[in-house]
Amino acid sequence: MPRYALLILPAFNRVYGESSVRLTKNELAVFGARALQCEVLDSAETAIGGVPYVTFETAEPLTQPDISVLSNLSSVYAIFGIEGELLRPLPMQSLDRLSSDLITIQKYAGKTNEHFTKLLLNVTALAGDKGLGERLSVFDPLCGRGTTLNQALMYGYDAYGIDVDGKDFEAYSGFIKTWLRNKRLKHTAETVPVRRERALVGRRLNVTFGLSKEAVKAGNVQHLAMVNADTHKSREFFKPRSFDVLVTDAPYGVQHGSKGGSGLSRSPLELLRQAVPVWAELLRPGGAMGIAWNTYGGKSSDLAEILTAAGLQVMDYPDFEHWVDQAIVRDIIVARKPA
Repeated sequence: MPRYALLILPAFNRVYGESSVRLTKNELAVFGARALQCEVLDSAETAIGGVPYVTFETAEPLTQPDISVLSNLSSVYAIFGIEGELLRPLPMQSLDRLSSDLITIQKYAGKTNEHFTKLLLNVTALAGDKGLGERLSVFDPLCGRGTTLNQALMYGYDAYGIDVDGKDFEAYSGFIKTWLRNKRLKHTAETVPVRRERALVGRRLNVTFGLSKEAVKAGNVQHLAMVNADTHKSREFFKPRSFDVLVTDAPYGVQHGSKGGSGLSRSPLELLRQAVPVWAELLRPGGAMGIAWNTYGGKSSDLAEILTAAGLQVMDYPDFEHWVDQAIVRDIIVARKPA
């Protein structure tokens, strides 16, 4: 049977790097079940020449479309066909269409690991009807300084977010405007107040850009919007059934608490119980919601109950739990909205 090897990207975060091989193996299982034309029969964590790989077998040789799909695995650096004791490199072709510094250039305390953000987006998108390849509309209802938004833009998607922190809103607005200017991408960007009955209820960043002037003239543009407001009020800023994918990294209750309506809580569950029904209204039928959270703040069964009560179907996915630090063990839960 054909055998293949995935070379794992070195991680700047040592702790995440220690989990990345196992996480990639489980991410591959999701890709195999929901995105590849051929069946993945077996996979393993393997050291080749002292370097960590994920190796796997398929029933039939990978096609170029399958290789292109696998090129989007969150921690993959190269894909090889195994021929005896030799590795033959295969031509990768990912969805990424923008410079990688869009993801890596921002450095700040509490930033979610970029590889993990991509993993979360991947497995959530694959739970929906459209998969990874189509043009998607992605919403992060706790978007912070925009790591998820940037990853969505990298894939050529439209990206939308909301966050209550005014400093995060200002930091991301300044960053993305500067980045677009420095890359000399044709764009428009404006920050406007949002009012309801003359009262200020939030601020909104609206961005439209294309890869070239010709693309913009042809209408081949991407859209980005970020709102500075409480996530519980998302329905005041976005229409129902607007998004194909909703992904978010819930507050861990370590450096900051979760705002759930009665002050700060160490657990994200209070926030999610109130917010998930609102978020579910924003998903299109056939769309998917993925949430990362600190397991010290709640069990997966608790989150599954919240998602199910909002009319979503929880996916039977492999284990993505991994240690972050002494106060954080992070996991992922994904659910889809029935079509």
